[in-house]
Amino acid sequence: MNFTVATPQVSATVQDPASVDAAISSRFSARAYLNKPVDRAVLQEVLEIAARAPSGTNTQPWKVYVLQGAKRDELVAKACAAHDAMAANPALAAEYAEEYDYYPAKWVSPFIDRRRECGFGLYSVLGIGKGDKERMHQQHQQNFRFFDAPVGLIFTLDKVMGRGSLLDYGMFLQTLMVAARSRGLHTCPQAAWNNFSKIALPLVGAGDNEMMVCGMALGYADESALVNTFQTTRVNAADFTHWVE
Repeated sequence: MNFTVATPQVSATVQDPASVDAAISSRFSARAYLNKPVDRAVLQEVLEIAARAPSGTNTQPWKVYVLQGAKRDELVAKACAAHDAMAANPALAAEYAEEYDYYPAKWVSPFIDRRRECGFGLYSVLGIGKGDKERMHQQHQQNFRFFDAPVGLIFTLDKVMGRGSLLDYGMFLQTLMVAARSRGLHTCPQAAWNNFSKIALPLVGAGDNEMMVCGMALGYADESALVNTFQTTRVNAADFTHWVE
C-alpha cells in the first residue's frame, strides 16, 4: 500500500493569533449563499489544511465527496423530491432512516433548552409561526438544496470503524470549516443529509462499506439574506470549565 506523506510545517509559528481567533469566532452556519462559484484550487487548499486534523493513531477515517455543477443539482433534485414525498406520506420515513442516532432518544435540560432556543430563534427571524407546517417544510428542505451553496460536501466513514472515529471526524470538520472561513468562505454542517444517505451515497459512488456522517454546504454567504442575521448563542467558558488543582 502506498501512502501520501504530507509533512507538517513544524517550524511555523502563529504570528497573529487574532487572525486564527477571527476565523473561528466569525464562523456560523450560513443558510443562504451567493450564486458565485468557488475556485477548485481554493477547495483543494481547504481540504489539504483539513487533512492536518488529528485522529486516533493517525487513522484519518474521513472521506469527502465534493459536489458541484450537474451532479450537485441531480442530488438536490432527488433529495427534495424524496423530502416532498415524505411530507405527503409520513410512512415513507421508514425508508430513509438514519444510519446512526445523531440525537438522543430522550431530551433533557439543558440540551433541549438550547435546541429549542435555536429552532425558535431561526423561525422567529424568518417569521415562521408555530404550526406553519408548509413554511417549516420549505425551510427544512433548504438543507437538501445545500442552502443554494455552489458546493455540497458529503462525508462518509468506513462501517468497520468505531465510535471514536466520529470524534476524529468532528475535529476534521472543524478544521475544514475554519480553513474555509479564513479564505472568505462560509459553511453549514448538515446532519439532515443522514436521512437521505440511500439517495446520496449511490449518486456519489460511495462503496457498500461506507456510511454517511453528514453533509455540508460551502460557498460565499449572502450577507443580505435575512436568514444569515440569525446566529446562535454560546455559554461562557466558565459554565463548562472545571479547574482541578
